[in-house]
Amino acid sequence: MNAIAQKQNPLFAKFDDVMKSVLRVPAQNGVGSFWGRRKLLTYADMFCGIGGFHTAGDSLGMECVFACDIDEDVRTIYAENYGIKPEGDICQIDAANIPDHDVLCAGFPCQPFSIIGAGAGFADARGTLFFELARIIEAKAPAAFVLENVKQLATHNKGKTLSRILEILRGLGYTVDYRILNALNFGLPQKRERVLIVGFRGETTGFNWPTRKLPMIPLSELLEAKPDPSTFVSDRIKRKRHAAHKAKIKPAIWHENVAGNISSHPFSCALRAGASYNYLLVDGERRLTPREMLRLQGFPDTFKIVGNDSSIRKQAGNSVPVPIVKHILERVLHAERAESSEIKRAVKAA
Repeated sequence: MNAIAQKQNPLFAKFDDVMKSVLRVPAQNGVGSFWGRRKLLTYADMFCGIGGFHTAGDSLGMECVFACDIDEDVRTIYAENYGIKPEGDICQIDAANIPDHDVLCAGFPCQPFSIIGAGAGFADARGTLFFELARIIEAKAPAAFVLENVKQLATHNKGKTLSRILEILRGLGYTVDYRILNALNFGLPQKRERVLIVGFRGETTGFNWPTRKLPMIPLSELLEAKPDPSTFVSDRIKRKRHAAHKAKIKPAIWHENVAGNISSHPFSCALRAGASYNYLLVDGERRLTPREMLRLQGFPDTFKIVGNDSSIRKQAGNSVPVPIVKHILERVLHAERAESSEIKRAVKAA
């Protein structure tokens, strides 16, 4: 590639500029007719983590009016970056104390609950964190919600858990749909598949799931030039990895699975909060830095790192990928009421 092409290609810019390029969505001309006369949409950030939904919502001009998370470290990081101190345990929150909001966002934990047949409402989910989420949705009746969970939710208990969740949400008066989306298709060099659930209170049209794959940020744009020496593994681990695997590309993220098999890719396998300390190594030599982990989830370099490496590793591993939820929220904002779309089609055909 010649120098002129490099200069014009946004993928060769600084990381923040790269993320702006990847996260770029069509310019907003107000919001869709689903939202009536509202111009500034508000949202609640439940199970907020370090703010993947918040970063996405802010970039779309939305206003966060409430956040909660049980993890004290998370609440400290969130407050430092967004100026809002989240409330604590969702089980202890009175829905009456949550401000009204247009959109509810939540990366809720996956917990099993009984499948007891249709018509039971969400009583069968009692005792789970999903029940607490459904309780708040019922009480606050947001116009829409965007929920995120691990890919395994779709197959848990042979798909019955997700089916029951969708049934419960529909029973609360929402039109609901879901997709499994991969962060790799939204520009991030991380294979991270997640279930996204979107619901609207009432009928709507104009919401379409993203299908176009965005070009992936090269791993070289994400990696730090001078990582802290503490990230490098011991000579013994390095020799063992290189004896077991020969990479064909560089830079690459080497992944060791639970069986001890090693593979390398020009992207990272999914960050996990509770995984082995050395399961992901850059070129088989070092661990990812806190900044690199945040970049893999789509957080800009302006995001303030608060706490030690272990804490950031845990929180980054639990986060939602920012570009995925941003593209979903952007489509939610431009949804239209079903009757409005029908009238437009009739006028166009006349």
